[in-house]
Amino acid sequence: MSVTSRYRNAWESFWNEALADRGAVFWDAEPTLTAGRHLAHFEPHLTDPGLPLIDLGCGNGTQTRYFAERFPHVVGADLAAAALDHARRADPAGQAAYRQLDAADKAEAETLHAELGDANVYVAPAARQPLADALAALLGARGRAFLVEPAQSAGTVLAGLAHRPDGPPAKLAPVLRHGLTPAAVPDEAVPEHLRAAGLTVLASGELPLVTTEYTPDGTRVQLPSTWVVAGRDLQ
Repeated sequence: MSVTSRYRNAWESFWNEALADRGAVFWDAEPTLTAGRHLAHFEPHLTDPGLPLIDLGCGNGTQTRYFAERFPHVVGADLAAAALDHARRADPAGQAAYRQLDAADKAEAETLHAELGDANVYVAPAARQPLADALAALLGARGRAFLVEPAQSAGTVLAGLAHRPDGPPAKLAPVLRHGLTPAAVPDEAVPEHLRAAGLTVLASGELPLVTTEYTPDGTRVQLPSTWVVAGRDLQ
């Protein structure tokens, strides 16, 4: 079985098992605490806010629906059909469109670009060169991307949660069981991959990545994360 097949199967099995309840998934925090914070850093760099917005790796569509209230044409894209089933069921009014897409397949990205034209893209995580190459195809000349990735130091936080005496928290356990461990890449990987794909890093920074899990003392679990805005240099 190829790496891509194992990765796809891991996500399919995760989303088939996931509950549809709001906040049941480890990273499925309220959009005002996640995508909303990110938009404050993303929107100033958009050359054309009217371009389609692709929520790449949309999962169950919580953030996608938030974007659909703010942008005219939003597409939630995900590798896992099971994730898109969740997203469509949670969006009976069809605020957004949904599309199965292997974000590491440049040919699939080029096909979507041929349909939509240049697009703005919101994506997490992004630390792989094939994904950066596909992202460049989706952006075209005018699009901008916002990428967020758990920082390397998030691994320490997750390890502490995973090795608690009573076991990992209930919402983190399925993430670990399916092998979907974040924070496994160096912090500098994303900018390097973007530059290799012909994109320019326009802005970057750090933000806490809010989760839906809490420690035994009631503190919300937050992971250190890095964010990057990228696009083609139009000057």
